[in-house]
Amino acid sequence: MKLNQLTIKQAGQMLAKKEITSVDLTKACLKRIKEVDGKIKACLTVCEKEALAEAKKADEKIKNDETGELLGIPYLAKDNIMTRGVKTTAASKILENYIAPYDATIIKRLKQAGAVLLGKTNLDEFAHGASTENSAYGTTHNPWDLSRVPGGSSGGSGAAVAADMCLFALGTDTGGSIRCPASFCGITGLKPTYGRSSRFGLIAMTSSTDVPGPLTKTVEDAAIVLSVIAGVDKNDATTVDKIPLTHFAKGGSLKGLTIGLPKEYFIEGTDKGVTEAMEKAIEDFKKLGAKFKQVSLPHTKYGVPVYYIITPSEISSNLARFDGIKYGLSIQDDDRAKADLMSIYTKSRGKGFGPEAKRRIMLGTYALSAGYFEAYYLQAQKVRTKIKQEMDKVLETVDCLLTPTEPHAAFKIGEQSNDPLKMYLEDIFVTGASLAGLPAISIPCGFDKNLPVGLQLIGKRFDEATLFRVGSSYEKATEWHLKKAEI
Repeated sequence: MKLNQLTIKQAGQMLAKKEITSVDLTKACLKRIKEVDGKIKACLTVCEKEALAEAKKADEKIKNDETGELLGIPYLAKDNIMTRGVKTTAASKILENYIAPYDATIIKRLKQAGAVLLGKTNLDEFAHGASTENSAYGTTHNPWDLSRVPGGSSGGSGAAVAADMCLFALGTDTGGSIRCPASFCGITGLKPTYGRSSRFGLIAMTSSTDVPGPLTKTVEDAAIVLSVIAGVDKNDATTVDKIPLTHFAKGGSLKGLTIGLPKEYFIEGTDKGVTEAMEKAIEDFKKLGAKFKQVSLPHTKYGVPVYYIITPSEISSNLARFDGIKYGLSIQDDDRAKADLMSIYTKSRGKGFGPEAKRRIMLGTYALSAGYFEAYYLQAQKVRTKIKQEMDKVLETVDCLLTPTEPHAAFKIGEQSNDPLKMYLEDIFVTGASLAGLPAISIPCGFDKNLPVGLQLIGKRFDEATLFRVGSSYEKATEWHLKKAEI
């Protein structure tokens, strides 16, 4: 196995035994990026010089017998996560020249753990999308089939992990943006509980649902990354020092565990290959000792419309700060002195934002405007509360829920880009957990016409440990996570 194909766990053990170095690992990943990223287009920025310098520091620490599960491990970060001294564009023209003055809390924690940042990955502009076709810097391609999307909005991170350009990547999940790429790319993607990992230093999309999390090659690797990035943060009042993470509950028998199957998630319109993969996965779980219980979440049908009222509303507020003057777009001092600032503001936002960002700003502004606020935004928040209460109540009767992550495998690039409503319906199985603030993980469970299929596990609030236990048990009993895309 090539070094860039190692899992975090495997690489960490080899580093600790001094069988390899962090520089070796980092060079292997950088070489892989050079080999395949011209086709995949997962990276917006590659920090080769800085990454090798960090790897050397990690090797010095290891030489002095310092330890840590992420010490010397190379990774990539989604480009809406602040990285000090490195461009952070959110895949938007309005931030094309923006260099972050500080690290996001999760980046800071990874630095302290000795992880090595290789660069930044592509995404739908400001994380607005489910395909990574909305980037101002071009579409990312799925490693399993270059004519197909990798999912979104963390598509660059998902494709990079699937193509072994790094040992793990960071993404953000607002309404499926980690889980969707994980499903389409055949890897593991974890959306932690809202409040488990700090949002400080994220370029905000929907502040009430944004959560940063890992995209990895295994469930165990996801647990390792989460154990480092999680925790209370004085800079983010939504973080909770609630329940300490059980580091990792190793897979094995699931005897005594009950998994709920919400009937609203097993519906007509789901592709036959996805349905068959789900049925096979359920049988595999039964062999591991798990019991299944049919449950109902009737408010699920409102998840997408509620999400697409609340999300644009918060976007219209969060994007108001990007005026093309303070951030991003270059305006010469003499021009700034002569020009009408309002004119600059209007022109900068007009050419700085892409079509989907503009669409969401306008939808959100409308939903929040006088005369419509109560009819749309306030009503959506009331239904959101119902969705949360309903999911919490059902999860009192089972240990976790199992659903498809997506209703189909990756679709062709351009196939849905002219139909925003169809694209929004990509989120049908993933918005519920986001609106309720619950942890959810997507893991590979099969293939449909040679394309990966993911299953989703949704857990109780702050009970990622059960998701790790269930996911790891399934992973150890199957080999879907070992399949590699040939590029």
